[in-house]
Amino acid sequence: MSVAAPYKHFTDRDALLAELATQGYREQRNRFAAAVNGIEDPAEQLASFAAAYVRFAAEEPALFDVSFNAGLDKSRFAELATAGDEVARLLLPVARRLASNPDAAFDLLLRIAAAAHGLAVFLRLGLFGVGDAVLSDTEEKAARTARAITRQDAGS
Repeated sequence: MSVAAPYKHFTDRDALLAELATQGYREQRNRFAAAVNGIEDPAEQLASFAAAYVRFAAEEPALFDVSFNAGLDKSRFAELATAGDEVARLLLPVARRLASNPDAAFDLLLRIAAAAHGLAVFLRLGLFGVGDAVLSDTEEKAARTARAITRQDAGS
């Protein structure tokens, strides 16, 4: 394949990256849906989401990177924006079960996702070591952090 081959299908580099990022968001949504499925307790659903977030970053590093680091303008790529919104539509109702209002639910979900993202980045940088045990440990860190955040909110 030549360097120019992708441009037969995409108008420019950003269009190619947007397609990859859209795939990344769809994969995240599928993984997060599987992670929360069958769990009744919303705090445990969010803990499972946080662990799945870390696993996605470890198992799909290219999709993780393009989803969060490509600097794409979502207003230019409607399908990308929709795919990202689908992730929020999956998780916001879970957070809403723990929060007093929609803004609080968004804030709760944002803090849990930010913590999971940070742990995922640290894992990817090798700050926790390497190997399958490190991934499992980091997933548990993410789940514990999510639980702590939801407990903190419940105590407020």
